[in-house]
Amino acid sequence: MGNFIKLINGETPVLTDFYATWCGPCQAMSPILKQVKNGLEDKITVVKIDVDKNQAAANRFNVRGVPTLVLFKKGQVVWRKSGVMPAEQIMNEIQPFL
Repeated sequence: MGNFIKLINGETPVLTDFYATWCGPCQAMSPILKQVKNGLEDKITVVKIDVDKNQAAANRFNVRGVPTLVLFKKGQVVWRKSGVMPAEQIMNEIQPFL
């Protein structure tokens, strides 16, 4: 988890997708997150965290359901949503934090 902490404390905002491999809605988020990354390019880093393999990270950030998206800026949680949503909605909601 050390690399993740180092990443979220950096200058570039980090959109983190807390997911599980067995979760259907989580699988639907993959192409959506690619659209978000393509739309925002260098303004953001997108990271996926498997909650089953990284329970410490899920617990630390109080992830209770998947998919949960968390936007970190300089180590702080600045935006958070659970569930599947369109790429355009994600980009519109996180834009003020970039």
